[in-house]
Amino acid sequence: QDDAHLFCTPEQVEKEFKDTLGLVKFVLEAVGLEGYRVQLSSRDPESDKYVGSNELWENAENTLRKVLTEEGMPYVECPGEAAFYGPKADFMVKDCLGREWQLGTVQLDYNLPERFELEYIGADNKAHRPVMIHRAPFGSMERFCGVLIEHFAGAFPLWLAPEQIRVLPLSEKTDEYATEVADKLRLAGFRVATDLQSARVQAKIREAQLDLIPYMLVVGPKEAEQNA
Repeated sequence: QDDAHLFCTPEQVEKEFKDTLGLVKFVLEAVGLEGYRVQLSSRDPESDKYVGSNELWENAENTLRKVLTEEGMPYVECPGEAAFYGPKADFMVKDCLGREWQLGTVQLDYNLPERFELEYIGADNKAHRPVMIHRAPFGSMERFCGVLIEHFAGAFPLWLAPEQIRVLPLSEKTDEYATEVADKLRLAGFRVATDLQSARVQAKIREAQLDLIPYMLVVGPKEAEQNA
């Protein structure tokens, strides 16, 4: 898990939390997981599994609500889903079957710095207690990759597809040229395969469609003659 911890002053909490939310949004949207929702996981006041005072918890939860609202991020609050040390904003993503998974998370923690007696020296030359932000933009890497695969149901975008391009020669006469085209594309950085089966091009196209290949390049005698 890509877990990291940020330490900041109480005055820096809102900005740092906003910046960290922006990082998680960037990660999800960059890979095409844009249909996420945010879950504000708060504590269950009836449970005794949480550490810290009511005042610290209320401060942390109100800060999360304020930041999410200011960032224009609709959220659903889920009491009882917080970590034992603080509330969190969880990013929930659906796969192709409509199942929901938690990926990125940002957690606000006033309590562990208190328990570990962490301190910093402020501008007033006095010791102060920092605030900790736990952040994991991807969450579990295995889960992230699994959800990404399920989300696209095998029809991967070009950047993610194991095979980006398949070159389809019209006949055996253009096999050599098709191989040359594939070699040039590989040199340009693409992931390419060549279908050299002795089958009709319609069958090759159908097979490539079933394999969910993003691009198919059909080459025949005219393309070979023109080096196109």
